[in-house]
Amino acid sequence: MNAQTEWVQVDALAEGFAKEANILEHVNDLTGKTFILHAEDMAISHHFESEKVLTWEVLDGVEKGAKGQGIYKATCLREGIYFVDFVKEEEFAASASIVLNLAEEKATIVVGQMPSESEAMRPIYQRVKSGELLTSVQVDILQCSIGKPFGEMSGHEETEELVGKRVQYEYSPHEYYEHIYLNSNYYTWHCMKGVERGLVETDKCHHFKVADDLFLFVWREKVIPTLGIIMIDLSRFKTTGKILGFDGTEFKKINNFPVGAKASILNETEHHIE
Repeated sequence: MNAQTEWVQVDALAEGFAKEANILEHVNDLTGKTFILHAEDMAISHHFESEKVLTWEVLDGVEKGAKGQGIYKATCLREGIYFVDFVKEEEFAASASIVLNLAEEKATIVVGQMPSESEAMRPIYQRVKSGELLTSVQVDILQCSIGKPFGEMSGHEETEELVGKRVQYEYSPHEYYEHIYLNSNYYTWHCMKGVERGLVETDKCHHFKVADDLFLFVWREKVIPTLGIIMIDLSRFKTTGKILGFDGTEFKKINNFPVGAKASILNETEHHIE
């Protein structure tokens, strides 16, 4: 029996994904533009100063006056719909990912926070006893309108349209995974080829519908603290997004790397429950 762990740290995952990756190229469409995103209880301005740098500032709400900047990556999966991602340098191990749906004047912000070492080291059973989620990765998901006050139809709604689907993702010729979308809160991932080959886990997730056959999917892993945020286009059969985690086991440096995949639907399950 092999007593050595099979689990892979995020830096090794990033290295495995990097070669011949199926990621979308960065686009410069947003350069020079400013978008004010209105959430239910706050407004945040995002100004794309250059092809690489954006600045943000909270204009209204309890965090009014908070500001920062980041080196961003922007990809465009469909015309007028962008995925923007950057590390929040002013905070510990945090990132922000934004879906900008310009055609519908809607946006979703996902702020991710990696755990401290002490939080990551807490036993899962202790979390169960305390009534907490099993994952130590935190997210704050804000639904927003773009350039107008927050209203009933602002942002992107949660969806169950992925539930029951089993989808294969080719991140590169060397990295193949499948996702099984079990319900609105949990999914199972399985590495069929790559650095995590043979590993399987069921983790916490969140699903949002951006447009027809276009979804924002967020997951939080519990074994190795990991945050994944991707947009899934089941018309183009393509994804774009990122994975965030720690570089190694020291909890001092993060690795935030882009991902993209070719997608194919393997099957779809329909449950018959009376």
